[in-house]
Amino acid sequence: MNFKLHVWRQRDAQDKGRMVKYAVREIGAEVSFLEMLDLLNEELTEAGEEPIAFDHDCREGICGACSLVIDGVAHGPGRGVTTCQLMMRNFRDGADIFVEPWRGRAFPIVKDLVVDRSAFDRIIEAGGYVSCNTGSAPDANVTPIAKQDADLAMDAAQCIGCGACAAACKNSSAMLFVAAKVGHLHLLPQGRVENQTRVGNMVKAMDAQGFGACTNQQECEAVCPKEISVNFIAQLNRNYVRALLDV
Repeated sequence: MNFKLHVWRQRDAQDKGRMVKYAVREIGAEVSFLEMLDLLNEELTEAGEEPIAFDHDCREGICGACSLVIDGVAHGPGRGVTTCQLMMRNFRDGADIFVEPWRGRAFPIVKDLVVDRSAFDRIIEAGGYVSCNTGSAPDANVTPIAKQDADLAMDAAQCIGCGACAAACKNSSAMLFVAAKVGHLHLLPQGRVENQTRVGNMVKAMDAQGFGACTNQQECEAVCPKEISVNFIAQLNRNYVRALLDV
């Protein structure tokens, strides 16, 4: 398969940046998108050109590092996949493919397709944890948890913090990310003790990082590689109101 790539190139945070066109040829249909970029970078390196910088780590859809906007969609076409799981068979042979980094004030571009997502880390530092003393690891099933709550907590805990939700939102809102991180702790007994403090601190941190407001258009759920439901945002809003009323 042959493709014409239009890739965002930017030397550093101060550079204006631009789209650069590259031709890639004889790419196998079962090659992943990141593997295709690896092949292109090998050609660029051999030609003495600067390779394209992009984030990657596990390449198993777990780490959330592969943050690319492909043809205007976070992580590219298809539902429930990260960029590293996106195969080139999903594109038409000979197609023009546009590749850009996450866009948003809270995700400043470092170089090319690499963005600084440390804003998410600062939100987690504000309350995405359990700080009370829980003692040593308990035996399994010692703390009774309703199956419905356990299943929902696991659904929320799947969030890999990739940032696709904020990248897809027209307001660059991080509500789905925060809702998932709050939601899985709120549903478990160990996390409920600090729930109101956690909600208030994490929402405050989200606002301080420059993320926008949620307008309930569900772009976040549509591009989430773990298909986390916007219902968690509704739960977050309820918990936030309760936290405000108890101040």
